[in-house]
Amino acid sequence: MQLLPIHLYILLHLKKANVDYAKMIAKMTELDLELVKTALEDLMKAGLIERDQGSALKRSKAKFKKAFEVHKHHTYYKLSRKGELLIRRIDERWLKENLTVPYKLFKALVRAEDFKSACKEVEFDESEFFEEFLLHRLITPTGKKTKFFKMLTAMLSDRLIDLR
Repeated sequence: MQLLPIHLYILLHLKKANVDYAKMIAKMTELDLELVKTALEDLMKAGLIERDQGSALKRSKAKFKKAFEVHKHHTYYKLSRKGELLIRRIDERWLKENLTVPYKLFKALVRAEDFKSACKEVEFDESEFFEEFLLHRLITPTGKKTKFFKMLTAMLSDRLIDLR
């Protein structure tokens, strides 16, 4: 399975949160709920995540919950063993080989003000990858970085991947 940026983010998010549900991931990233649900289904089919069983969650298990214990009103997901093992392999080399958008341009976008500036920095034709970055919700139609892009790069930086 080829991991899209949304898949990568969800895996990293679940590593950090331990368990979470689609609506919260969509709310945090400002992505469409249906896109998040589809990505979760893709990851389940690939065996990288699984549904969390039980009717209640303690804060010690759901790290982003504020209450000591909550009853589940949503379908919660967690990393499977296969997902845990994949997460361990993610480093800069892995990203260069597996990221679905050009890594050099992705990394330049972290440093740049917008997509146009990033393309100029790495001497890429702006029109060549604009649609791809837009499709993956990494940029807005005006070329600005999305909240999702910023959160994804923050998660990658947390893994000590130098994106600067």
